[in-house]
Amino acid sequence: MGERRPVTDRLPTFPWDRLTPYKTTASAHPDGIVDLSVGTPVDPVPANLREALAAAADSPGYPLTWGTPELRASIQGWLERRHGVRVAEGAVLPTVGSKELVAWLPTLLGLGEGDTVVLPELAYPTYDVGARIAGATPVATDGLTALGPAPVRLVWVNSPANPTGRVLGKDHLRKVVAWAREHGAIVASDECYLDLGWEEDAEPISILHPDVCGGSHENLLAVHSLSKRSNLAGYRAAFVAGDPELVAELLAVRKHAGMIVPAPVQAAMRAALDDDAHAAEQKERYRARRARLRAAFEGAGWRIEHSQAGLYLWASHPDHDSWGAVGALAERGVLVAPGAFYGTAGEGHVRVAFTATDERVDAAVERLAK
Repeated sequence: MGERRPVTDRLPTFPWDRLTPYKTTASAHPDGIVDLSVGTPVDPVPANLREALAAAADSPGYPLTWGTPELRASIQGWLERRHGVRVAEGAVLPTVGSKELVAWLPTLLGLGEGDTVVLPELAYPTYDVGARIAGATPVATDGLTALGPAPVRLVWVNSPANPTGRVLGKDHLRKVVAWAREHGAIVASDECYLDLGWEEDAEPISILHPDVCGGSHENLLAVHSLSKRSNLAGYRAAFVAGDPELVAELLAVRKHAGMIVPAPVQAAMRAALDDDAHAAEQKERYRARRARLRAAFEGAGWRIEHSQAGLYLWASHPDHDSWGAVGALAERGVLVAPGAFYGTAGEGHVRVAFTATDERVDAAVERLAK
């Protein structure tokens, strides 16, 4: 019997653990820390969503792994109403947050040793971790044609992108779909920020949109989250949609594994997806914070790149590398994430979340002005 490999040999160090000393520095500021390092919502959960959760609190029985028929209908209705995507009956599945799905998707699809998972060159770390958990090989690249004979089984795309806020246009996404279909690979599109576009000439589009996929969802999956749109990060509320055969495969494995969204959360998800007004209100909060922070950073000599959508500014300063920039801002009581967290291509940049309260955003603006 072989020796058990410790987790430190199988997985990288959790990135945010390395921010601890900088958080200590920022927290020592006389007016307290402004934490812009993690994109966690800070605004209240809308009242109608909390009411839906509470109304479903008396749920003694096991919930459906597949989700209630009402929730599935709400997911399908939202995709069509908001994003012009019509999915087949049953081709949606609620998940326990989107990070869980990202981390376990290669395993759920049966990938393992000898399989390659392609992820963006600059990427959310969990794409890489998910491949490693499955025993597959992660390859970070934006050039699919340069992969050679590697047996690619899964390709991740992320638009709007974390950390850069870059939006991939439909022509780019069409090329990814065409390449994957030619090579027999599945495309998983992380679309958690799809509702948060900021520039008219860079409107986000789903991989499942007919202008991208030609009307066929074969070998395509789209991952969506209500964490940012509806302030439901604490509820772990998300879903995956796309190819009916792939969704059925995921459902079958998740039934065995007991990967089920709690019934009260399913009720809150339905309420959130049926109500566009609260999402529009939240988006305007983020729009205002984004504008104030962008102006403040640019006024202090920072350069903002991409940042067309999502909840982050992708910033760089001519006087600092990634960690130097983190340190300089921490001295002002502002904590951000180094671009190096997201791959070697992120060196020289920092990711700035605008998910702080208005009061903390104003504090950051004031400190940058000094």
